[in-house]
Amino acid sequence: MKNIVLSICCLSLIAFASCDQLPKSNKEDMKSKTEALVSSADKDALKQSMNEKFGADFDFRISNGVDQVAALWRSEDGSLDEMKTFCTESFIADPAELDVAFNRIVRNFEIIQGNFHKMDVSLKEPLHMEMGEKYPIDDMFGAFSASAHFTDDMYQSKIAFFIALNFPSYNLQEKTDMAAKWSRKDWAYARLGDAFTSRVPANVYQDMATSFTKSDDYISNYNIYMGKLVDEKGKTYFPEDMKLITHWGLRDELKSNYANENGLFKQKMIYDVMKNIISQEIPQQVINKNDYQWNPSANKLFEDGNEITFEREPDTRYQQLLNNFKAVKAVDPYDPQNPTYIDRAFNGNMEILQADVEQLFTEFVSSPQVKQVAELIKKRLDRDLEPFDIWYDGFKSRGSINEEELNKIVAAKYPKVKDFQADLPNILVKLGFDPLAAKFITDKIQVDPSRGAGHAWGAEMRDDKSRLRTRFGGAGMNYKGYNIAIHEFGHNVEQTITLHNVDNYMLHGVPNTAFTEAIAFLFQSRDLELLGIADKDVNKHHLMALDNFWSSYEIMGVSLVDMNVWKWLYANPECTAAELKVAVISIAKDIWNKYYAPVFGTNDEPILAVYSHMIDNPLYLSNYPVGHLIDFQIEQYIHGKNLAAEITRMLVNGRIVPQLWMQEAVGEKISTKALLDATSDALRVI
Repeated sequence: MKNIVLSICCLSLIAFASCDQLPKSNKEDMKSKTEALVSSADKDALKQSMNEKFGADFDFRISNGVDQVAALWRSEDGSLDEMKTFCTESFIADPAELDVAFNRIVRNFEIIQGNFHKMDVSLKEPLHMEMGEKYPIDDMFGAFSASAHFTDDMYQSKIAFFIALNFPSYNLQEKTDMAAKWSRKDWAYARLGDAFTSRVPANVYQDMATSFTKSDDYISNYNIYMGKLVDEKGKTYFPEDMKLITHWGLRDELKSNYANENGLFKQKMIYDVMKNIISQEIPQQVINKNDYQWNPSANKLFEDGNEITFEREPDTRYQQLLNNFKAVKAVDPYDPQNPTYIDRAFNGNMEILQADVEQLFTEFVSSPQVKQVAELIKKRLDRDLEPFDIWYDGFKSRGSINEEELNKIVAAKYPKVKDFQADLPNILVKLGFDPLAAKFITDKIQVDPSRGAGHAWGAEMRDDKSRLRTRFGGAGMNYKGYNIAIHEFGHNVEQTITLHNVDNYMLHGVPNTAFTEAIAFLFQSRDLELLGIADKDVNKHHLMALDNFWSSYEIMGVSLVDMNVWKWLYANPECTAAELKVAVISIAKDIWNKYYAPVFGTNDEPILAVYSHMIDNPLYLSNYPVGHLIDFQIEQYIHGKNLAAEITRMLVNGRIVPQLWMQEAVGEKISTKALLDATSDALRVI
């Protein structure tokens, strides 16, 4: 997951200032804050002096510590002599004393990180939860970041320098090389060493929080009233009270219509809605409003059956993305180890090189199994494939179950939030957890009604609770909300186990968010089983492989678009929202034409640009397909074993590098091979 500084200071992330747009005085100020005070000769002299004092046994730690402090020290921190004195007096040679200092720091970080996080969660409740009408003051408090000055405070107090001096930082290659040799204490020390490798000013962090909060709020309140969609004759096809968030709600409704009356027509209508959102030709008057009828195919707006003129959405979607780009780019000069947001997202947070991730995805979407699975889907549908069949859902058991029946089952079981909350321990017991463990975990999870599609938000200290947010309607939870809730519950279980059961706070969590997505997928795939709907299909494991394969194929394309959009942004940092829109759509069509058009038979489809996380959670999308691969490898490994015991065993590995975690968990590294081989086997049977 995020390193501790980003986790504390950027629980949301960033807004309006790239260095190219700063006024001259601010550029000069930034230059002074990013230029090191200490020369190479000064560092060499200090290292020699400290080696003479402490002994040659500490040469590695002294050399790394001095380099780290020197890279971060600025004139406002003191003179060169003061820096030398600080290093000489603050270096800890005695291992026992170093361990005491480490434990004190970790204790205090949990207090600080946990309480900042708790404040952030509470301040954002009016934005994230159904609490009645939302007011402008809610947006203002939601954008406020109490932790924005944390980094500055740590440097001003010299705590950051103490940590940088005594706990070496390692880059990704070094961690990978050392992974198998390190003890748990070595790993914990290294994670503390990650805490202060850059020095980002508080105003930049605050701008990040503001921008990300605004884009999250934009997406969370982007709903389409489906009962207002009409065809060319003015006929409606969806329930009057159906309100779907883009893109998740639209996608899930599209998926549900493979087995419904007028299903294909409704799917095409939903895809027309999506294309208008992507192109920003959607009428402003239909976003989160139900005052007018809208024909998305012809893009015509009606009032009481009479066509009226409208204003399109003014590229707001792409302005949100552009604001986030400018915000994260403002960090670049302060992070020499990862000098672009792309580097920070992959080398830093994911700890897998971006080029390696892109190659993994490209090889997968180019595999011969893609056309073979597509042919199978075509036969099962008895028609040519449509672009939206990237979301074909027929390999799941529920693919043949009418969603109206599922809605009735779920609504009867969970009419209120408290009913789902009360059932969480039972859900875990059904998954193999013993009752005491189930109670321990679920006592630390709180269920809330969500404004948006739903999300999980883990705690950052052990006396706080994780939050599970999902949508509840007036008639209770529906199947879509339940399906999302089970996914988010998987996140919460991971968050709780890795916070409470991992042996050191500095190692709590998982290697990156792809791993928590994998656990969430494991839970989500058992949603019908948890409702008591048994899957007796003898081919269910083959179907699971096909379902995972097709889901990976879809989201890998979306992720390739996301990565290439960010490369384009860095190549065109002065672009406008309108120019960005053209670029995103062009990139989406290019990826489609290369990897999807040969399978689907249509060119220039923009569908891969619809994913909402592309707008409000930059470069997060790659975690989903990597998560699918991890999920499948875990599923293969735990087949016939106790899910709860195996998942708990895996999760207590904590936040080590991804490939070592996988090796410890299932005996092999992250790979597409297991899924591709299983897909080939499934095709021979199905």
